[in-house]
Amino acid sequence: MSIAPVRTTCPYCGVGCGVIATQGSDGAITIAGDPEHPANRGRLCSKGSALGETLIPDGRLLHPEIRGRRVSWDAALGKIANGLSRTIADHGPDSVALYVSGQLLTEDYYAANKLMKGYIGTANIDTNSRLCMASSVAGHKRAFGSDTVPGCYEDFEQADVVVLVGSNLAWCHPVLYQRLAAARAERGTKVVVIDPRRTATCEIADLHLPIAPGTDVAIFNGLLAAISASSSFDREYVSRHTVGFDAALVVARRASLDSIARIAGVTTRALHDFYELFVRTELTVTAFSQGVNQSSSGTEKVNAIINCHLATGRIGKPGMGPFSITGQPNAMGGREVGGLANMLAAHMDLDNPSHRQAVQSFWSSPRIADKAGLKAVEMFEAVRDGRIKALWIMATNPAVSMPEADRVREALRKCPLVVVSDVDHTDTTEFADVLLPSAAWGEKDGTVTNSERRISRQRAFLTTVGDARPDWWQIAEVAKLMGFEAGFSWSRAADIFVEHARLTGIQNSGSRDFDISADAAIAPDDYDALAPFQWPHPTGTDACETRFFSDGNFFTPDRRARFVPTKYRALDASLPKSNLLILNTGRIRDQWHTMTRTAKAARLNGHIAEPFVEINPIDAVRAGVSGASLATIESDHGAVVMRVLETVRARPGSIFAPIHWTDQFASNARIGALIKADVDPVSGQPALKQMPVKVSPYPARWFAFATGVPRPHLEKFGYWALARTRAGWSVELADATQDIDGAIALDMLWPAIAATHEILSYCDSTRGEDRFAIFDGARLKGALFISRSPVACARTFITDQIGAVFDDSQQRHLLLAGRAGAGTRDKGPTVCACFEVGRIEIVEAIESGRAATVDAVGQATRAGTNCGACRAEIGGLIRVAARPRPTEVMHR
Repeated sequence: MSIAPVRTTCPYCGVGCGVIATQGSDGAITIAGDPEHPANRGRLCSKGSALGETLIPDGRLLHPEIRGRRVSWDAALGKIANGLSRTIADHGPDSVALYVSGQLLTEDYYAANKLMKGYIGTANIDTNSRLCMASSVAGHKRAFGSDTVPGCYEDFEQADVVVLVGSNLAWCHPVLYQRLAAARAERGTKVVVIDPRRTATCEIADLHLPIAPGTDVAIFNGLLAAISASSSFDREYVSRHTVGFDAALVVARRASLDSIARIAGVTTRALHDFYELFVRTELTVTAFSQGVNQSSSGTEKVNAIINCHLATGRIGKPGMGPFSITGQPNAMGGREVGGLANMLAAHMDLDNPSHRQAVQSFWSSPRIADKAGLKAVEMFEAVRDGRIKALWIMATNPAVSMPEADRVREALRKCPLVVVSDVDHTDTTEFADVLLPSAAWGEKDGTVTNSERRISRQRAFLTTVGDARPDWWQIAEVAKLMGFEAGFSWSRAADIFVEHARLTGIQNSGSRDFDISADAAIAPDDYDALAPFQWPHPTGTDACETRFFSDGNFFTPDRRARFVPTKYRALDASLPKSNLLILNTGRIRDQWHTMTRTAKAARLNGHIAEPFVEINPIDAVRAGVSGASLATIESDHGAVVMRVLETVRARPGSIFAPIHWTDQFASNARIGALIKADVDPVSGQPALKQMPVKVSPYPARWFAFATGVPRPHLEKFGYWALARTRAGWSVELADATQDIDGAIALDMLWPAIAATHEILSYCDSTRGEDRFAIFDGARLKGALFISRSPVACARTFITDQIGAVFDDSQQRHLLLAGRAGAGTRDKGPTVCACFEVGRIEIVEAIESGRAATVDAVGQATRAGTNCGACRAEIGGLIRVAARPRPTEVMHR
């Protein structure tokens, strides 16, 4: 029986796209973009489009466990409540902590903060949003007196210039990128990209400033100085609505245009062109993301950007303003309920006695936290040294994502009580004393807030699997067992939302930015039908599109914005430059965070299926590595092994590696293990993008590629990287310590089938190559290719043959050639994940003369016609009209 379509919200990035989920009579879930949702207007990226393919039971936590033993919910909750209560009694409230996530719904977040800050009485609750958005929060509060994003997504379409700083919009926020690309095509919007890498976003850039890592403050200080000497300086706005301009300008004027260009490593001409474009264009938006925030000077960077918009009065009006683009689906919602250790619910201030009294009175709570708690990095250090003795982790994977991740693992091993609530098994769940199965996307119910302050419903359209329960329910049940039943007697998520909305109106009347008290009495049916809306939405008003600060009226005591003098601080000049490179980290197009969801969708592994390091050819020569080989990347804190991708996209002196891979999908690729826990002194956000590292060859004695079913055994191989495929699995292999015999390798990978199935083999001892194909009758079960050098074969083609029937012996032997033969089709490595269009298909369309433009390629192949994140790659193929190069073997 089919189920009526359900409108819900995508669980990935901060764009907050509306999704329509439809369940067919066969139980299959179809996902489509919601054309009525104002964030995406029907568009979805490759990850959102593949959501239905991630709703599989593999890896799901189904039952509560205590130290690996299945137990009842009563036993698990009792263990947690008793453990927390005993720890508090023996060591005080600050001996316990919660580490939560932007993956939680606002209702979950609210319950967790209420328990910790209002009932246990400690602010030791922090979130993985500390790793992505804390510097934006701190910069907003310093400038505006509140954590306020002034603008709307429509500003990207109304601006004449959009400056993207530290944001690979094309890959990390593809739907917003498509809105910008459409505006550029329709009205000629100019786009400036400020980023050390030449990312996919640069495909639409009119100007790319490939600045040296960490030099953003110098760039925007120079811009402020240029503004002050130009007609764009809005003296009246500055005089009426701000304070501190002169002090900020003194700092900004310390460097000349030429010296800033030298510091940033760009030409004076390019810098001058950027300043001129900004100065002469009133409708300017400056959007920034992790490249700004994830820095030891992230807050300074944010304020340097905001200073320029305050000086021009370009804020809060259509088509202009600073714009923080959040990374997670509910990073904003978490901030609204006080999700960070230094915040209080409803955008009230933890260090304000009046605010504390208001919240405590509203909650009728026995106590209220009266000082900031430990921020994420501090929190795990406190776990490690024994100050925190009980830790509850919800919906996040700090054993992978935190800096100095090996120290985090050490901390978790030492902690007397570790509770983990999650949907799937992760690297972190391995350390849980108590493991709780949480409801997943599609099963849970609540709200999220996107980057433009738009609150949307996330609705359930599936029943929970096993014993899984919502995160808010877990918190509430533990709270009741601790004696706090009166404060946690909710029966459904709607009850929490109503309480949250009521609190936002307490002692407000416009004194705080965040107010949704218009929904303080919303009925359950109206909550179920709630349409997306922007805050603020105070009592007595209709929901409408809003901007802040066009007429001043900030949330500081005198209602004036603050200019903040921002001093440029260079990277450590004492670093030996001869053998160290600066590691930049980030996301790739088709994966999300630590891959617990996206790795389940085979097509999302088709574009990049292996951890890699981008390195400029100049640096590759110096490091002794080459394209398609393997490299060890090493810091004082750890080491990883990744495939080498030589590319001029990487700035000389800098390398790039993705954050996603875990011990579940690679032998040694947790990038967090390399990163020093160096934090911004204001925000506490760790610097994840400026780590000095050494790159050296991984001395592999052999390489291999294998694909097949079932999941291969990998524990005996030195290097491996695993990915799900349509028919099973694929894996890259290598080893630096032992030679390998092909037959032995086959038995190590699939011991259950290698001895019982027909095996076709080819051996070339001169070239050091072994190739095998495993058949179950006429059906291909697996294939293995071994070589002394990186394996060159048509990976997508071979992988697509798994499960196919080969009655013809000649076709069987052709498989061992590792490429498509006559009469067979090889589409090539995936370029467009939305429609699974391969590189060879696109190149054929180009070379046939049918497609000379990106749009024409789309008409011929559908590639690039959905989310558009692949359009930059298609454009590159048009320019070079070349087939895949062997230096890009990780793309398939």
